[in-house]
Amino acid sequence: MAEREQFQTRLGFLLIAAGCAIGLGNVWRFPYITGMYGGAIFVIIYLAFLLGVGMPLLTIELALGRASRRSIARAYEILEKPKSHWHLNKFWQIPGSYILMSFYGLITGWLLYYCIRFFVGGFSGVNTQELAQVEFTELMADPLVMFVCMTTVIFASFCIVALGVVKGVERYTKPMMILLFILLFFMALRSFTLDGFSAGIDYYLKPDWSKLEEHGIMEVLWAAMGQSFFTLSVGQGSIQIFGTYMDKKHTLMKEATFICGLDTTVALLAGVVIFPACFSYGVQPDAGPSLLFVTLTTVFSNMSGGAFWGGLFFLFMLFAAVSTLIAVFESIIAMFMDLCPVSRVKAVVINFCIIMVLAIPPLLGYNVLDYIHPLGGNSTILDFQDFLISNNILPGGSLLFVLFITWKTGWGFKNYLAEANTGVGPKIPMALYWYYKFVMPVVIAILLVAGYVNIFG
Repeated sequence: MAEREQFQTRLGFLLIAAGCAIGLGNVWRFPYITGMYGGAIFVIIYLAFLLGVGMPLLTIELALGRASRRSIARAYEILEKPKSHWHLNKFWQIPGSYILMSFYGLITGWLLYYCIRFFVGGFSGVNTQELAQVEFTELMADPLVMFVCMTTVIFASFCIVALGVVKGVERYTKPMMILLFILLFFMALRSFTLDGFSAGIDYYLKPDWSKLEEHGIMEVLWAAMGQSFFTLSVGQGSIQIFGTYMDKKHTLMKEATFICGLDTTVALLAGVVIFPACFSYGVQPDAGPSLLFVTLTTVFSNMSGGAFWGGLFFLFMLFAAVSTLIAVFESIIAMFMDLCPVSRVKAVVINFCIIMVLAIPPLLGYNVLDYIHPLGGNSTILDFQDFLISNNILPGGSLLFVLFITWKTGWGFKNYLAEANTGVGPKIPMALYWYYKFVMPVVIAILLVAGYVNIFG
């Protein structure tokens, strides 16, 4: 087996792995559902699920990567018991990264567009939500502009990956993530000066038991479990690949704690940035893309120095999204190179073309192909791709990983513990075997079924 590259610094690994987990869901979804489902009460429930399900899954993916030193394209063959067929599962897990990147690059292109428009003063007169909605609708109706923005971010990210793990991914992602945190802390501190700071924070984090009664405890539990699960992007091998570049100086529970801590910090601080701004300018926060591209555009356009603050916010969002692009592209390239004997540069060129072709349908789904509604209603092609990832591949892949380390024909729980507990830091006790074998699969299965009920029920 050829010697595999390793990160030069532990900070580089932690920031890059966190960059893979940190994405758009941290910024718009977590703050919104926190305010909607009871503030601090929801945060406590979310953290409980993060510790009980999210972190163990993270250690499993990292262990599979560090033990095999290969992506999921080859990891199963290396770790599975003889004559078992776990490796066949890679054929439905690998496409997950391609599907994700086919629409994530499009959304990242939107962020680039908004970042540039704000910095050049293009949204100076967009002072109502109606006007902001018109701006967003006009962007969706212009496939050429979206294609240029999307191609720019995808091309730049693949260029970084082409340079290699150390000279490319680590060299560029590490300072970008550091700058991301600096921007976020700077904007969070600025929120303290806004008139709506108290009202925004009350809405966001003040414990509100009435909201549990309003939505029902089961809905709140499902939302918290879903957020804790999906925020780490476990299940399709995107995190697993970074385990292949790790050293063995620290236990995986220690590393997972830092990654989850960084991911949660971004999610919490994003709400500190968003809600005081919304309440300061009398704009009711909303969920989904409308929060980013309509509501916040209205907020920054009404704010003194809004061009600067809006540009800064979307620059932060752009860094968060690009860090995910780079991380998942690295996973794709590693898988491709494990399957095909080609150079890294050739793998990058081939996969750049593949991703660009796959990205055309979701792009056209907002204009030329807007008559296609795969999930019914007003759903788009992008919504369908997101459904394939969020409701199928991520939970299905995570369930597979748990079964792989607990079933006799898989890798085995003792082998998992030996790898996860190597190094300095907290250890995972053998006593948790029954929790991994019975409780975690049930929790993941419930989440998988609940996702279908939520959409088709």
